[in-house]
Amino acid sequence: MLTRRVVVTGMAGFSPIGNDWEAMRARLQAGQSGIRYLPEWEQYNGLLTRLGAPVENFSLPAHYTRKNTRSMGRVSLLATRATELALEDAGLLGDAVVVGGRTGVAYGSSVGSTPAIADFGRMLINRDIGTLNATTYLKMMGHTSAANVAVFFQVRGRVIPSVSACTSGSMGIGYAYEAIKFGLQDVMLAGGAEELCPTEAATFDALYATSTRNSEPQLTPRPFDRDRDGLVIGEGGCTLVLEELGRAQARGARIHAEVAGFASNADGSHITQPNPDTMQVVMRLALQDAAVEPGQIGYISAHGTATDQGDVAESHATRAVFGRHTPISSMKGYTGHTLGACGALEAMAAIHMMREGWFHPNLNLDNPDPRCAELDYIVGSGRAIDTEYVVSNNFAFGGINTSLVLRRWDD
Repeated sequence: MLTRRVVVTGMAGFSPIGNDWEAMRARLQAGQSGIRYLPEWEQYNGLLTRLGAPVENFSLPAHYTRKNTRSMGRVSLLATRATELALEDAGLLGDAVVVGGRTGVAYGSSVGSTPAIADFGRMLINRDIGTLNATTYLKMMGHTSAANVAVFFQVRGRVIPSVSACTSGSMGIGYAYEAIKFGLQDVMLAGGAEELCPTEAATFDALYATSTRNSEPQLTPRPFDRDRDGLVIGEGGCTLVLEELGRAQARGARIHAEVAGFASNADGSHITQPNPDTMQVVMRLALQDAAVEPGQIGYISAHGTATDQGDVAESHATRAVFGRHTPISSMKGYTGHTLGACGALEAMAAIHMMREGWFHPNLNLDNPDPRCAELDYIVGSGRAIDTEYVVSNNFAFGGINTSLVLRRWDD
């Protein structure tokens, strides 16, 4: 089968450590996280964690009117504005290709906008429709981000909702890559978003998987560290514009990177407990898709959530594929776990760092957990690495695993 090459021509995102790459890089280099104590969560009886990582200073320009945002909750607003900025970065904002049927959307989040979900919850509890209106469901639905991005930009190609919890963003990129690779679309708007909500913190609280270092927000989470006590929930939104290589070159586009390979598989064993064997398989499949060997990978962006089972399983799977000498770090020490957004944010960061030749360290990794596999965990002030390929891995509830291979594009 004839396949096509896929490149990244636009990127933009909102994160707890900044709303553009320059701001994010500065926080990564300074070792400053976006984790903070949230006093507003004190009202929830029984919630153990009070820590979160919100996006700060998120605002919308005037053309985001009440009329064209009435179907959007915060998660869709993060997704749509990130997409607009990514299209601008790609030089495709307002271009006819976006509305011509050969552009699609592959986008996701863990859930829709939670205030809308709460409205339906009150209806069931109070047996009264209350303030429900024609747009409540549109904000709540699982594919709200993908649908709203498509409507806002009048996209008429494929819409592929990647609603797969912590792999929503990476799955969106992977689906978009495949849609272009196999000739189904020429351009794809890909990524993921999530809005911060105490219900998501409560989900992991119930699993005893959240950090409760409420008085020390700068010291947690601690991916791969012996003294970690769980994850912290964050929020964000990030979009990558993917484009068929020949088309991008013909219009003189700036190319950030090539999506060289992608794979996804399922554990098929347990809904929440990770399986290092199938994690290992997905990494090998992505390398096979990219036609590269493990030794060609110069850096691994780890999922690294700072949970006991997750960190241990991921580290041993990584060691089995790459050995112990490939540099690795997790961005979640800085941003918390941004759930549906993390795969896209981490891929964007990996691309920027690959282009610049500097990779961020693991934050708060003082004493590697002896139960984790021996790996080259980046610590200190980060590391200068000259590499042609990086890998970005993500793993989700439901046993859904993803691995992306990204190739540096030298101008």
